[in-house]
Amino acid sequence: MAETGLFKPKGDAKSEATTKTARTIIEGEAAARQAKTERLRAARLAREPVEAPPKKKPARKPARQK
Repeated sequence: MAETGLFKPKGDAKSEATTKTARTIIEGEAAARQAKTERLRAARLAREPVEAPPKKKPARKPARQK
């Protein structure tokens, strides 16, 4: 019997609904993450640049004992 595409097996409908729900959740989380990243980037750029403290020279190691 040839498939005409009129009927889908029941399992496909459930898996499609699950996939759609999962993608909706993932897209929402990605949008929230992107918004947070943009907000934090804007806050970081809005701050005045902080001068880096002067770098200290590393302490010399004592000479090795023989």
